[in-house]
Amino acid sequence: MISVVIGKKDIKNNNYIEITDKMDINHLKNVFRVKIGDKVRAVDSEKEYLGEISLIEKKVIGLIIIKINEDTYSPKVILDMGICLIKNEKMDLIIQKLTEIGINKIIPINSRRVVVKLGEKEEKKIEKWKTISKEALKQCQGIKEVFIDKITNLSEIEYSLYDLVIVPYEKKEKVYLKEIWKKVSLPPEKILVIIGPEGGFDNEEVDFLKGVGAKTISLGKRILRTETSAIVVGGIIINEFI
Repeated sequence: MISVVIGKKDIKNNNYIEITDKMDINHLKNVFRVKIGDKVRAVDSEKEYLGEISLIEKKVIGLIIIKINEDTYSPKVILDMGICLIKNEKMDLIIQKLTEIGINKIIPINSRRVVVKLGEKEEKKIEKWKTISKEALKQCQGIKEVFIDKITNLSEIEYSLYDLVIVPYEKKEKVYLKEIWKKVSLPPEKILVIIGPEGGFDNEEVDFLKGVGAKTISLGKRILRTETSAIVVGGIIINEFI
């Protein structure tokens, strides 16, 4: 079923939805070629609305809500991921795949070995990432939008908000996620994973992360790229809490 992402403001009187996003209208009219009576799925980060098209105009498409479902698609754990900036298409891939997996928030991080410098392009880049995430959410039939944070330094992250902070580290030997789960007395409700840049974290950054309580883990004998590490760790953790 065709999916769109809406906001609370788009829901009128609990029985009608107005789709006003230009991109969504263009896709519905010109790509999917919808007609009056066609069914559309809308999500607002909390619920799923199954609607029937009752209006098609230039700047708005109207849906009559025929069914409302609670969110059964999102994982039971809140998983945020801090990703050190990498080059264009690789960062785009991370955003897309982590959205599909069911990540709660993505924090782009600027660390010492990051070579990407966005400068004045930062705002446009974040908007692009939000669009990529939104499109991925539609495709994977998710409900909750992924929050894309502003670019942040390691020292600016609020680590105290998390029950568990995990950092894959290429120099860590024989400490894997399964060992971390064994040592946790209560199932964590909120987890943060920090993924380093292509050149890895330097020693001072690793010491800083350990100082705020982060657990360093190994992903095996092979050195994985940043984008691979992010997707692998995200998938493993989400799988633990399905």
